[in-house]
Amino acid sequence: MRHQLRRTPAPRPIGSPNVQAAAVIRLPHSLQRYLETQASSLLYPHASSADDFLLPAGEPALVAPDSVSWRVFKNPVALFIGGITAVLLELAHPAVRSGVWEHTSFRSNPRQRIQRTGYAAMMTVYGPRSRTEAMIAAVRQRHGQIGGVTPSGMPYRADDPALLSWVHATAAFGFMEAFHAYVGMLDAAQREAFFAEGKMSSRLYGADDAPISEQQCLTLFETTLPCLEPSSIVLDFLNIVAHSPLLPAPLDHAQGLLLKASIAILPAAIRERLCLPVHWNLHPWQAAVVRRLGRIAERIPLASSPATLACQRLGLPHDYLYAPRGLNSLL
Repeated sequence: MRHQLRRTPAPRPIGSPNVQAAAVIRLPHSLQRYLETQASSLLYPHASSADDFLLPAGEPALVAPDSVSWRVFKNPVALFIGGITAVLLELAHPAVRSGVWEHTSFRSNPRQRIQRTGYAAMMTVYGPRSRTEAMIAAVRQRHGQIGGVTPSGMPYRADDPALLSWVHATAAFGFMEAFHAYVGMLDAAQREAFFAEGKMSSRLYGADDAPISEQQCLTLFETTLPCLEPSSIVLDFLNIVAHSPLLPAPLDHAQGLLLKASIAILPAAIRERLCLPVHWNLHPWQAAVVRRLGRIAERIPLASSPATLACQRLGLPHDYLYAPRGLNSLL
C-alpha cells in the first residue's frame, strides 16, 4: 500500500538570502500578546505547565534541538492537523477505538483531551528528560489499569505493546505528513530521521515494536489494514471536533478546513476503509488555504510555546528553530 498525498510544489532551499530575510513575521505587540495568550490556554493544562519546559535549566530532551522533530513539532497548524489524522487512524482500529472512546474524555470534553494529548506530545519532544520520563511512567501506569472488550467481543488492554505500537506509528505518520503536506516538504533523509528520532520515546511508552523507519510504518499499515473497519464513532468524533470551540479566532473559522486537511493525508486504502462521506473531501483551493496557514504559522515565533521555552532552557537563541538549518524553504 502506498499513501497518496497532495504534495506541495518543490520549495526553494532555506539557505537562499531572500528566504532568510523573510523568515520571521513580526506582529504588532497587541496581536502577538493575543496569540501568546490563546496558544498558552490551548497548549498547557495548568498555568504552571509552561515551567515543565523551562526547568531544570540545561537538561536535554529525549530528542536533540537540531533534530527534524524539533522543527516539525513547533508548527501549531501541522500539530492540529497531524493530531486529528493520528486519532482517525487510532479509531480505525477496533481495540484502540474502544479504549479511546470508553476511557477518555473525547466525548464530554474534547478540548481538554486534545490539550492533554498535545501537552504529552510536546513534553516527549521538548521536555527535559527527567520530567518527560516521569510523565511517561505515569501514562504507562494509567494504561495498565485500562482494558475491556470491543463490541465484537475482542478483549483489549491499553498496555498491549502491539496496540501501543499502532498508536505510536499513527502519531508519527500524522505529524510528519501534516508538516510535509501543508508546511514544508521533507526529503527522504529527513523522513527517515523523523521516525528514528522517536525510537527512545516509543520504548519508554512500551511500544517496543513501533516503526523506526517510514518503510516499517507503511508495512505496519499494510499488515494492520485487514483489522481496520468503519465505525459511526469515527463520524461522531469528526462532528464533535467540528463543532467544539478548539481554536482561537481567527483560526476558528478554518477549523473545518483543518479537519478536512487531516482526512486528506490519510493513507488512501485506510481512508477508503473508513467509508468517510464525500463532504469531508478537501478541495484544491481549500488545500491551498491550509498550506498558506501552515506557512504563516511557521514564521511566527511564540515566546510561550514549548519549542521556544525548550530553547531557552538549553541556552539557545529564542529564534533558533526559525533560523535556516537544513529544512526546506517554507515559501
